[in-house]
Amino acid sequence: MLTHKIAEATTFIQEHSGSFCPTVGIILGTGLGALVDEIDIAQVIPYEAIPHFATSTVEFHKGKLILGTLSGQKVVCMQGRFHYYEGYTMQQVTFPVRVMKALGVETLFVSNAAGGLNPQFKVSDLMIIEDHISLFMTENPLTGTHEPSLGDRFPDMCDPYNLELIGKAQATARQLGIAVQKGVYVHVPGPQLETRAEYRILRQLGADAVGMSTVPEIMVAHQMGIQCFGLSVITDMGIPEILEKASLEKIIAAATKAEPAMTALIKALVGNL
Repeated sequence: MLTHKIAEATTFIQEHSGSFCPTVGIILGTGLGALVDEIDIAQVIPYEAIPHFATSTVEFHKGKLILGTLSGQKVVCMQGRFHYYEGYTMQQVTFPVRVMKALGVETLFVSNAAGGLNPQFKVSDLMIIEDHISLFMTENPLTGTHEPSLGDRFPDMCDPYNLELIGKAQATARQLGIAVQKGVYVHVPGPQLETRAEYRILRQLGADAVGMSTVPEIMVAHQMGIQCFGLSVITDMGIPEILEKASLEKIIAAATKAEPAMTALIKALVGNL
């Protein structure tokens, strides 16, 4: 049973962290690992050491679970995540979120690198995620045998991103002088980037940014009663009429440019919980 696997992973982490009890979870996306430098680290555990954790196969994802203190709050931070395109099931992709809940996490901050679909956006913009589109997910992390202790069988997704945290983020960004966008994020399985026609369809559906992560983790966190906040860094633009070829080097560079602002914003939000 999934609950047994969660219990085994949770026990292992607690045994190796002195029963550290975080209330904040953080998942860091592509090129966005600098926030770890702001954490007063108590313990670092490689993913491969944790029972039932997958191993991150993406070369720019560190694959470490960080436990420590950030802005006065006890946090557990994923330095690198898992993706469906790596060949994992959605249950494997989202398993760490369920373990975070078992460790005591009440609030989850998720970041990602995303392609911009809104012509008002530009590369290296920060976008607060106010809603998402999951219609293109080929597998759902909530399917399978239902275990009531993990949350509702049919979770209502009308507000997966906490409205209070969104409001705080906008106010905090103004105070810090950080420009932020707000919009809808659409999940696609990847790993290929989209064609011109696909970008056009996604924009017509109301999406402002597109990526290959975040939505599965948010769905599971929301099912389990964790309040969620999502933040995208726009690393390339998917405007069909002026589309340019994207490269990993350009994406990492764009994320790196936005990283200080993202780090400052999340650090401040964590401190204001």
